[in-house]
Amino acid sequence: MDLLDLDNELVESSRDDRVLDGQQAEVVAIFCDLRGFTAFSLRAEPEEIMGVLGEYYATLGDVITRHKATLTSFAGDGLMVLVNAPVPCADPALRAARLAIDMQRAVQGLIIGWQQRGYIIGFGIGFAMGPATVGSIGYGGHFNYTAIGNVVNLASRLCSAAENQQILVDSSIAAAVGSQLELSLVGGRFLKGYGDRIDVFLLRTTYTKSG
Repeated sequence: MDLLDLDNELVESSRDDRVLDGQQAEVVAIFCDLRGFTAFSLRAEPEEIMGVLGEYYATLGDVITRHKATLTSFAGDGLMVLVNAPVPCADPALRAARLAIDMQRAVQGLIIGWQQRGYIIGFGIGFAMGPATVGSIGYGGHFNYTAIGNVVNLASRLCSAAENQQILVDSSIAAAVGSQLELSLVGGRFLKGYGDRIDVFLLRTTYTKSG
């Protein structure tokens, strides 16, 4: 399914063709990508690279679809996913956190198999919550639904800072889900494009504080 097909499905599910119009919305932006993929792709054969990407996208696609989130873009081994736009949902921070946990768990399952084939690859996730301008942009018959704003930039930077197996989140997410999920304060981090330290939290891959 391409992103144009996804846009059409979103319109049908919301029963409102204005859902893709430009507007302000409170969103959760999630970024993820593979660690060590560039080094792997320099050594691997083309069929190995495409095989890994095929497994990766199929696995993440299933998780994203199950959680009813919106895949807005993918390039190489990187993905951007939105929660609470274009179709609003209840408890977007908690839904995004559970999505991220399932994404991390699913890809770590793949990584075990990749390691057995000699591939040194990891997976990191970063996400943040805040206001953004959202809508469908493009030209001709090519349109993507996307989000623009600080929350998107912050989520991208958190993803870049995440190591293998890590899910890093901002203070807005931590405040929203801290009573229900396991979090720990990593500390103030200098992230690219931000002059001041940003409080960064590590989301554990468990669903409840009782385990």
